[in-house]
Amino acid sequence: MTVESTDPLEGTPLIKPSTTDHDLYDSVVEACRSVYDPEIPVNIYDLGLVYTVEISAENEVDIIMTLTAPGCPVAGEMPGWVMDAVSAVPGVKSVDVEMTWDPPWGMDMMSDEARLELGFM
Repeated sequence: MTVESTDPLEGTPLIKPSTTDHDLYDSVVEACRSVYDPEIPVNIYDLGLVYTVEISAENEVDIIMTLTAPGCPVAGEMPGWVMDAVSAVPGVKSVDVEMTWDPPWGMDMMSDEARLELGFM
């Protein structure tokens, strides 16, 4: 017996894929790496806080990110820091930073470099 799902989102990834094949992608990621969580001595990209970097053909950058916790004291400031860093990348036309709490951030989202720096490896 086969049961078909009626959930239209089933099979949809929790995190939207990034535009990794765009010429600006590496530069945008490096700009994200210049922003640090003030409570953790690791950049937000390696912490796994940046979920999606989407870059249009017109070089408009949309970033979906989260924070380590909803009550983070810099929740209101962090998107602006990311916007400022990415806006400085030559060729970037505009930047939009969206905060999300779904999926919630977890330590398993950190890069190996972040784990090593924080002493988890």
